[in-house]
Amino acid sequence: MVGTSLLDRLRHRQDSRAVLGRAARLTLVASVVFYACRYGAGSSVLATYGLFGVVATGSFARLPGPASQRARILLLALPVVWALIVAGSLLAWSTWAAAGGMLVVGFVVAFAGVGNPRLVGLASAFQLFYILASFPPYQPGTLPQRLGGVTFAVVLLAAAEVLLWPDPVPVSYRQRLTRAADGVAAFLDDTADTLTDRACGRDGSRERAYDAVAALDLARNPPEWAPTAAGAQDRALRTCAAALREVLAEADRLAADAPPEPIPDLDAARLLRACAATTRAAGRDLSPGAPPVDLGDLDAAIGRAEMAYPGGVGRAAADVARLCRDATALALADSARVFAVGTRVAVGARPDGGDAYAGLFEYAHRRPWTLYRRQFLSHLAPRSAHLHSSLRLAVALAVARVAAGVLNLTHGFWVLLATLTVLRTSAVDTRVALRPAVLGTVVGAVVSGLVMFAVDDPVVYAVVLPITLILAFGAGGLLGPLWQQALFTVLLTVVFAQLSSEGWRLAETRIVDVLLGAVIGVLAGVALWPRGASRDLRRNAAGYLLASGNAVDRIVEAVLGAAAHPGPAVEDVRRRMILVDSSYCQFRSERHDPGRQPVSWDVVLSAGHHVVPGAESLLRRNPPGCLADWPEAAALLRDTARHLHSAYGDLAGAVANDRAAAPMPAPSDCVDGLNRIRPLLGAADPASVRHLVEVDRWLAGLASSLARMRPSAPVESHQG
Repeated sequence: MVGTSLLDRLRHRQDSRAVLGRAARLTLVASVVFYACRYGAGSSVLATYGLFGVVATGSFARLPGPASQRARILLLALPVVWALIVAGSLLAWSTWAAAGGMLVVGFVVAFAGVGNPRLVGLASAFQLFYILASFPPYQPGTLPQRLGGVTFAVVLLAAAEVLLWPDPVPVSYRQRLTRAADGVAAFLDDTADTLTDRACGRDGSRERAYDAVAALDLARNPPEWAPTAAGAQDRALRTCAAALREVLAEADRLAADAPPEPIPDLDAARLLRACAATTRAAGRDLSPGAPPVDLGDLDAAIGRAEMAYPGGVGRAAADVARLCRDATALALADSARVFAVGTRVAVGARPDGGDAYAGLFEYAHRRPWTLYRRQFLSHLAPRSAHLHSSLRLAVALAVARVAAGVLNLTHGFWVLLATLTVLRTSAVDTRVALRPAVLGTVVGAVVSGLVMFAVDDPVVYAVVLPITLILAFGAGGLLGPLWQQALFTVLLTVVFAQLSSEGWRLAETRIVDVLLGAVIGVLAGVALWPRGASRDLRRNAAGYLLASGNAVDRIVEAVLGAAAHPGPAVEDVRRRMILVDSSYCQFRSERHDPGRQPVSWDVVLSAGHHVVPGAESLLRRNPPGCLADWPEAAALLRDTARHLHSAYGDLAGAVANDRAAAPMPAPSDCVDGLNRIRPLLGAADPASVRHLVEVDRWLAGLASSLARMRPSAPVESHQG
């Protein structure tokens, strides 16, 4: 039955070849390390730490990138591994000292993932190195052997990553961004054709563009691949994704407002084609060796479009629809230029200080330490899901270390390993992980005990070690958590049968240790933030939406000359965006109650995600005070902003209190909004008309994102 199940998994899992290749690589490296250290050098300490180094970095770690990058990460991580082993070895003299160190190490290692997602994949491995070293016997004199065994294992594994059956490289975020840029550029070309010839079809380019841009959502990318690091390049990639979403949204609006009759040589169509060419070239700029994108053609097209718009007082009164289309095209071009500058920053360049967009990329001129400090401070907040997860894990591991020390367990590190295996970010996920961990351990221990009771020759276990390794790394990964835990238990038995003489009682010890660790993990999962990211997401999203509504109000008051620059309000939205994105990424990784009707958090959060990039673009073209002398326009914009502020507040209340949000009426389009004051346009200053059109169409875009949300059920609860 196991063989049939394994064959079924091999047929249906697309990554089965990669899993087996990784298993073969780890088996070969682990066998060489263990045999060389245990039988070649005759040292059980070298063998223990060498084999553990392969298991921790090869099986527990999740590393991004191609084989060469993973090998480089392993080698760069060695100093951290040494420091953790030294710390654990020196604190092993006392249970309480080791537990205190576990509390600090557990939190710091887990929380470090806030600053760089590459550390997320290494977090479990780092914790395991400290755990192993922090248990008795207290023998500081064995430190050279401990460090030597781990170093030998990591270096050999790094070489094997490159030379032996390297894993296939998944699509990186940069490649996804390049594909999305190509898709959006194709849609821009089709939209430009539609503006000049209504008979032109788009041939599915809109749907393909939306699919490609949707793949950029952080929650749809593995944590070790998502660009969530605090560094300038990752921040630039996030800026590029936001700019590309704005380009697509503006292009969609422009396509929907295309004139019923073709307008040859429309300025907006020419500008769209220039945007398409620049967007496509900028996307390819993210590929290694690609030349920097040239912004000259786009800047020239923007200059021509600005000179032709609005073109005079008479035209402003007569052709409101044309004004709205031109305003949308210019806003689109602004976002396309942001995307192009962002790709330059993402490959390591710095924006020109005199560029109008340099302020948006001010972080490119900051020191990395400053950027990391800002990101860590943003997550040191009571509602940070990442902070909660890090504290939960650190406390659970510290309690497990105290329990193992007080009970004087021979293999106490198995207790902490079980806690680390069972504990998840929510009580629901912890409960799901508990059954395979416990049942798998029991099955593996029973099998191991029977085998050890019948066979007492270490030579036999030395011979079968490679078989148990390939089963634990390969078959276990394909058959699921229960079999993985069972086969891993058998592997540990085979290894320790060659290191000690405990016999079949080793299996009994394994069961007791895992049960204790599982109980501690379950208690921590139930007692500390058991709902995982669900509640944090609701609270963070509510605060984010309220801040977005406040920022909209401040921006409108600023362009009307009634308030100071809205920079602090926009910065507040950006700071809250970091928290809500982190909560959402963790939320997407958790299980939830299938009986509840989920709401589309993508749509909820997009209502806020359009505020910051759109506001920055708007303020670059429409500085504070630009409409200060037009009271009729002020009345129109304040009325719209008031309704938007109220809608953001209602949505925030619905998210926070688990109730349905009031439906938002479909907003009037740009033309209808300006038609209300059409008699005023004839005598208005052309520049003021342009500012009014651009501010009004930005507000209409925000209203459209809110109008898409009509939940028929409470927003979300997801009890866990």
